[in-house]
Amino acid sequence: MKDAFGLPQSLLVLGGTSEIALATTRRMIARRTRTVWLAGRPTPALDGAAAELRALGAEVHTVPFDALDPDSHETVLGKVFAEGDIDMVLLAFGILGDQAHDEREPAAAVRVAQTNYTGAVSSALVAARALQTQGHGSLVVLSSVAGERARRVNFIYGSSKAGLDAFTQGLGDALHGTGVHVMVVRPGFVRSKMTAGLEEAPLTTTPEAVATAIELGLRRRSETVWVPGALRLVMTALRHLPRAVFRRLPV
Repeated sequence: MKDAFGLPQSLLVLGGTSEIALATTRRMIARRTRTVWLAGRPTPALDGAAAELRALGAEVHTVPFDALDPDSHETVLGKVFAEGDIDMVLLAFGILGDQAHDEREPAAAVRVAQTNYTGAVSSALVAARALQTQGHGSLVVLSSVAGERARRVNFIYGSSKAGLDAFTQGLGDALHGTGVHVMVVRPGFVRSKMTAGLEEAPLTTTPEAVATAIELGLRRRSETVWVPGALRLVMTALRHLPRAVFRRLPV
C-alpha cells in the first residue's frame, strides 16, 4: 500500500529500460518501494536494469511486454496483478522516430503512432481496470510538451503524444472517485539516449529532474506535472499564438 505521502511500496514499470522510468524507480526505492516489476522486451538492457535495482535493495522481477502487441496486454499484465496489489503503474515507453524519414515512409510513422498511442491506450486501460479492482493505486503516464502543439520538426511524434495526453486526462476523469489516481507528466526536452545527437531546446531537463517532479506530484496527488514547471507558461503562450506567427518561430 502507498504511504501517507502517496509513495508506492510496489511499482510496475511499462517500458523497463526507459531512463526516466529507471531514475524514477531508483528514487522510489530510496524512499519506500520494495517490489518492482520491469515490463519490456527481453533484452540484456532489461536484465541489466533489473540487476542495478536489485543492488539497491529491491525485489525486482522482469516480465516480457511489447507495446506493439496489444492482444497480449491483458494476459501479461494480469499475471503481474495476480501476484499482489500494485501501488503504482508507470507508463514510460515510447519512441521518438525520425521525422524526415517517417514522412517518406508512412509505415515508420504508423509504428510511432502505434507504440506511443495505441499501445499506451491498451496497456493503460488494462492497468487502470486492475487498479480500480484492487481499489487503490496511481497510474502515471509520461506524455510530452510536444503534444501541446504540433511543430513542423516533430509533428508525428507530437501528434501521438497529444492523443496520449488527451486520453490520459479523460481516463483520469473516468476514474475520479474510485481510489485510483491518474497523473500526466509533461517533460520538455530530456537529455537522454533517445535524444542523443539532437540539438537541445531551452529548458532542457534530465531524467533525474523528471523523477523528482514525479515524486512531488505523487505526494501532492497532482493530475498534471510539467517538467520543468516553467514550461507550463511557455506552452500556454505558444498554444495560443496565431498559426501564421507560430510557423515563423524557430521551434
